[in-house]
Amino acid sequence: MVDRSRRRAAAVAGHAGDAEAARELLGDPDPAVRATALGALGRLGQAGATDVRAALADPSPQVRSRACRVAVSVPGVDLTGMLDDADPRVVEVAAWALGERGEASAGAVDVLTAVATGHDDPLCREAAVAALGAIGDEAGLAAVLSATRDKPAVRRRAVIALAAFDGPEVDAALDAALKDRDWQVRQAAEDLRS
Repeated sequence: MVDRSRRRAAAVAGHAGDAEAARELLGDPDPAVRATALGALGRLGQAGATDVRAALADPSPQVRSRACRVAVSVPGVDLTGMLDDADPRVVEVAAWALGERGEASAGAVDVLTAVATGHDDPLCREAAVAALGAIGDEAGLAAVLSATRDKPAVRRRAVIALAAFDGPEVDAALDAALKDRDWQVRQAAEDLRS
């Protein structure tokens, strides 16, 4: 059961500027408290690479997910290994975080491609496709093009990701998206064409 008072204390520490109180709760037995404490340190700009790496190794997916979010603004933390996490929620957030880092995540394109084209969870594939678009590396284009034939939400994300790329295969994929059975896919393609 979540200890709401300790979790609340961790959240308040992040809003009150009390990094010391937040840091004390990083070792709490409750994963919700640990995740909130790490988020508080992130909010304060006090989460270091050591804090984030420890949280990425936490047994709780809730803590690992929060660590991925916080890692966006913490230099020196490699998130590519989190794309192999057993929990799809962690994989999704790790892909999102890599996309938020943009071109700085170019070294993760191969792993993101594997997630975009082969992960069982469509939310993970969607997040990986979005990250590939945000990174904009040509090595990710084939995966984005492949995603234009996935489930509707993934197809929509793939069409949006195509904005980062040029070439005849991109034009052909956008032309096909203009005729997609999902109206949001068609709308995304129309928006890129206008």
